[in-house]
Amino acid sequence: MAQVRNVRPGYVVIHPNRDKAICKLTKLIVVALLIASVVLMMILTIGGWSKLQGMKPVNFVWSGVYLVLAFYILRWARGLLPIAAALAILLLIIAVIAGFGLDGTSWFDRNHHGFAAAQSLFGGAGLSTDVLGSITLLLIPVEIALIVFAMIGFAQGWNVELEVPEDEARRRGSKPIALGPSSATA
Repeated sequence: MAQVRNVRPGYVVIHPNRDKAICKLTKLIVVALLIASVVLMMILTIGGWSKLQGMKPVNFVWSGVYLVLAFYILRWARGLLPIAAALAILLLIIAVIAGFGLDGTSWFDRNHHGFAAAQSLFGGAGLSTDVLGSITLLLIPVEIALIVFAMIGFAQGWNVELEVPEDEARRRGSKPIALGPSSATA
């Protein structure tokens, strides 16, 4: 059930931190990093389809979750930033193991004699193990940046609300929250 907000007549609720350029930039960077992560995961999934061991459905679900997070973060959902950072930490661990893995778990270890080439999702030849390994290593700095920027965004207080007179909200250039009939009585 939605919260009922009682605002004094002649006043509106604004989010002053959302109007700051640094907050807008942080939001866009987080969304771009989430989308970049999805693109890299899909390249790895499609290009190395035959060599993924049980991670195929997880990659699709993870990508879907990242896209949903990106959509809601683009709409200023500050509470999803720690979830994005936590998922990025998990993906970072997986990427480090797959990129630098010990005892044959790295993509780079799979181009020795005796390993078959990866097949694509669509049945053709997949990407080479060197390309798959490089994309996996590229995922590492992307996830580190996602963790950092998600936590910076969380600290910016996108959720801070102020109740100010309507003329001050107009002077600030803020977009007031539509509150329904209770705010229209002013």
